[in-house]
Amino acid sequence: MNLVELTLAWLADPGHWTGAPGIPNRLLEHLLLSGGALALAGSIAVPIGIYVGHTGRGVGLAANVANIGRALPSLAVIAIVLPLTSAIDNQAGFRLYPTLVAMVVLALPPILVNTQTGIGEVDRDLVEAARAMGMRSGDVVRRVELPLAATAIASGLRSAAVQVVATATLGAIFGGGGLGRYLVEGIAQRNDGMTYGGVVLVAVLALAVEAAFVLGERLIRSPGLVRIESSRAASAA
Repeated sequence: MNLVELTLAWLADPGHWTGAPGIPNRLLEHLLLSGGALALAGSIAVPIGIYVGHTGRGVGLAANVANIGRALPSLAVIAIVLPLTSAIDNQAGFRLYPTLVAMVVLALPPILVNTQTGIGEVDRDLVEAARAMGMRSGDVVRRVELPLAATAIASGLRSAAVQVVATATLGAIFGGGGLGRYLVEGIAQRNDGMTYGGVVLVAVLALAVEAAFVLGERLIRSPGLVRIESSRAASAA
C-alpha cells in the first residue's frame, strides 16, 4: 500500500473513532487546549490593544512585546516553563500547562497588533465627533472604535487561532493529548498511516477554524452596528 492508501485506511478504521485514544476524543482535547489558549491570549491582548490604540501610549512597547512573542519558538517556551509548572503540579504541570503557556505566547502577537492597529486607525474625525456629542472615553471605545475595528480584531484572532491549532501538536511530545498524539505515536511505532492520518486531521481542523473565522468576519462586515455607530458620529461632525 502506498502512503495515501495507508492514511485513508487508518482514517477509515472504525476502531480509531472510539474510546479515549479515538479521533473524536483527541479532537476534543485539541480544541479545548487551543480554545483555552486563544481565550487567555485574547483576554490579555485585546484590552491592552484597545488601550494602546485608543490612547496612543505604549505603542513602541507593545510592538516590542509582539516582536519578542513572534521570535520565541514554541518548543523553547515549553522547555523554559516546564520545570516551574512541573514543580507546581507533576501531572498537568508536565503534560498541559507548558503547552498552554506556549500557545498563549504564540497567540498574543497577532491579537495585540491587530487590535491596536484596528483601534488606532479609526478615523480621528469620527472619534472627535463622538466626543463632541458628549461621549466619555469608554463610550467612544465601545460605541465607535470597537465596532469599526471589529474586523481587524477578528482577523487577529483568526490568525492566532490557526497558528495555535497547528502548533498545539507539540504538546504531545511531553505526553499531552490532542491530535499530536497520532504524530508522536505514529513516528514511535513507525506507523505511517497513523502519522499522516494525524497530519491530515490537524490540517483539516486548521482549515475548518480558518473558514469559521472568515465567515465570522463576513458577518461582522455586514451592514449593522458599524454603520449605525459611524453614521451617528459622522452626523455630529
